Amino acid sequence: MLEIIDKRSRARLFRERLMIALTASGLSRAALARAVRVDRSTITQILAKDDTRVPGGHLVAACAQALDVSADWLLGLTERPEQAGALLESSLSISETGRATTLDDQIFEWQREAEGYKIRHVPATLPDVLKTESVLRWEYAPITHRRPDEAIDAAAERLDWLSITDSDYEMAIAVHELESFARGEGYYSGLAAAIRIEQLDWMIEVYERLYPRLRLYLFDARAVYSSPITVFGPKMAVIYMGRHYIAFRDKDRVRAVTQHFDWLVREATISSRDIPDFLRRLRNQVR
Repeated sequence: MLEIIDKRSRARLFRERLMIALTASGLSRAALARAVRVDRSTITQILAKDDTRVPGGHLVAACAQALDVSADWLLGLTERPEQAGALLESSLSISETGRATTLDDQIFEWQREAEGYKIRHVPATLPDVLKTESVLRWEYAPITHRRPDEAIDAAAERLDWLSITDSDYEMAIAVHELESFARGEGYYSGLAAAIRIEQLDWMIEVYERLYPRLRLYLFDARAVYSSPITVFGPKMAVIYMGRHYIAFRDKDRVRAVTQHFDWLVREATISSRDIPDFLRRLRNQVR
């Protein structure tokens, strides 16, 4: 709820903030007067300490535009001086990514920024951080403009970070993703059985070593759905489009994506405690 400010206090706050913005802009009073199309004496009067009036809305808006601040901030209605467009730009960004860049470099940078917070992740396939060298080489084989060794080194670096970070790391994955992997179907068609067995064994080893700081939850994609996302504590939420990440920093959207992930966890058909047994059953089915 906004604090109710009396007329005299609002006029004083407007005067103080206008002077702050004017000083920061580097404009003179005469230059501001020209920009808002009033006499210099009008600006001088507005800034006079004994003036108890707030200018009309048109002049307030003109001053805000000239000084690149928010009219609401000048009037004491918000503590954020940025204009609406600047606020949107700071709260949302689009970053290019995909297999043409180093394996999730941007994601790893955001992970380190969120050190100490819980990280929630829905991967597009198997989690990159848990993939074996053989799986990464198989995945990157069709990409002729880069070496799979780069992806292997990046995945190892991320696993090292996961082993020492203070952050809890939760992942939610569709059950059919792991089942398709074990059977070598769909996306994983053509992947040798030996590589699939090695991968499942590695996932079991890493999971049992890092649990409970690393927790996986498996959901039924016929009942619930999620695009690939990552939530970095309260700081940021990211949606993966394929070639780009869309990143949100404003608290309402971060909270919404967090609630979406928590919904996946609540609806999970296989809990974090049961993951090793599930992976072992899959391993025994590999042909």
